[in-house]
Amino acid sequence: MGLLVRFVGLVILIATLIAAAASFFYNQAQEADQASRVAMQVNMRLRDHVGVLEGVRALYQSDTAASGPGIRAYLAALQPNVHSPGMEGVGIAAAMRAGAPAGLEAQLRTNYGRDIQIWPTTTNQPISFGVVLVEPYTPRRNVALGFDMYSEPVRREAMRRAWQTGRPAASGIVHLAQERAAQHKQPGFLIYVPVYARAATPPPAASKSVPPATPTDAPTDAPTVATAPGARPIEAFVYAPFRTHDLMTAVLGEQLKTMDGVEVRAGQGPSAPLVFRHGRIGWDSHEQKLRVADRQWTIRISYGRFIDRLGRPLGILLFGIALAVLATQLHRLQRRRIDAAQALAEEQARHAEDRELMMGEMAHRMKNAFARIGALARITLRESDSLADFETKFDGRMRALSDAKQMLVTGAHDTVDLGQILRRELELGGLAADQLAAVTGPDVRLDDEGAQALSLAVHEFVTNSIKYGALGGTGDLQVRWTRESDDVELRWVEAGLAAAPDVANESFGTRFIRSLIERQLKGSWMREASDNRLTIVIRWPDQGPMS
Repeated sequence: MGLLVRFVGLVILIATLIAAAASFFYNQAQEADQASRVAMQVNMRLRDHVGVLEGVRALYQSDTAASGPGIRAYLAALQPNVHSPGMEGVGIAAAMRAGAPAGLEAQLRTNYGRDIQIWPTTTNQPISFGVVLVEPYTPRRNVALGFDMYSEPVRREAMRRAWQTGRPAASGIVHLAQERAAQHKQPGFLIYVPVYARAATPPPAASKSVPPATPTDAPTDAPTVATAPGARPIEAFVYAPFRTHDLMTAVLGEQLKTMDGVEVRAGQGPSAPLVFRHGRIGWDSHEQKLRVADRQWTIRISYGRFIDRLGRPLGILLFGIALAVLATQLHRLQRRRIDAAQALAEEQARHAEDRELMMGEMAHRMKNAFARIGALARITLRESDSLADFETKFDGRMRALSDAKQMLVTGAHDTVDLGQILRRELELGGLAADQLAAVTGPDVRLDDEGAQALSLAVHEFVTNSIKYGALGGTGDLQVRWTRESDDVELRWVEAGLAAAPDVANESFGTRFIRSLIERQLKGSWMREASDNRLTIVIRWPDQGPMS
């Protein structure tokens, strides 16, 4: 019956574990699907932005001379910042010969009605691409006007890839030029779309890279055209700057409130630059790939919905555990009754044995007490000069013995110092003051049971020594204790005795003391007698500091 009940409980428990695991993985799959939709949403928004850039390129190629007013009107009608927020704006970086900025500065004056210089004024490249238009116009974006993008290595690398491939190319993480006027700065990046010269022919297919570009001569009223071996001649780049935090916030919007954490890195792996973080990424995050023009980024999302993810599986598991417990409860109750009956029988037998042992020990202890009192009287008499002196010393020792026994019987203290027990018993045994001062050792505290066991053991040693050994006037006594690792060792040595004690046969009192040490102290003891010398070693686990 018991085996059957356990088998049924085990089957129920296994079934609930399978159901809980299935529920957990189902929730994980739901979150992974949601993270995939978020990545798709970001990729679609980035493609929308690239579509805007390609539309501006087509407009620019249709009428280069009217690029400023035409592009402004186009963007004003399209309103990309309203319909697809996240893009800082749309700009045009036109080609020019390095050190000859007059043409672009004239174009800037036409577009914005004021003098704007091309910067920086020095570059190690034979050609430059200066920003001649950024729309929609804001004071912060105004800072980027005139900036030679080709002079900066990270931007130049992306521009060369776009020039070579004819496809949109994204730069690495940079500080946007307009960030100089921003109060709260953010990392950013740019996407470039090349605007080739309209009369150009395609390059040879075997070309792999774009060598340093050189400008070509053109009529004064035509745009400067940059050429490079193996690449199509190019007039300009249409580009869009992005602030990563603003982009991700605009794309994700209210969805951020449903996520415990979001992390975006410009590349793959933990060493890729971190460009956006919201909240905290947990151990169960979902990783997706983002396509930023020709680059691949990584987004990790943690939803942290503990109740949704673990609540239902945990509920199923708890319900199954409850059923298993209910199925096995009857068997457990029956088993407990049997164990209780057996424990009661064992306890009664142990109590009977303890009572018999204690009754015998009481008789033995009374005999030893009278012998000890007589011995103390004789020792005190030998030490006293008069009857009054004898009365004072004997009364003090008897009162100290009574106090020690009262402390052990009533358990008046939570802990007892081992040194205090030894010195009290030895003092009552008549050990001289100078010898008593030599009884030292580390601070060892004993609880009630340990103190009683050691006190009774030391009492037995002192009594026997008074009757047969060093405290009776024959031999020398040395008592010391040490702490070794996790144990305490007490060593009692009597040397120079009249004869070696007989330790082969244990008396009733000796058996009682050994039983106390083994049961109450959880320790062990050893007795050796040879060459008129008695050595007793007691070892027990250190109980540590106690209050």
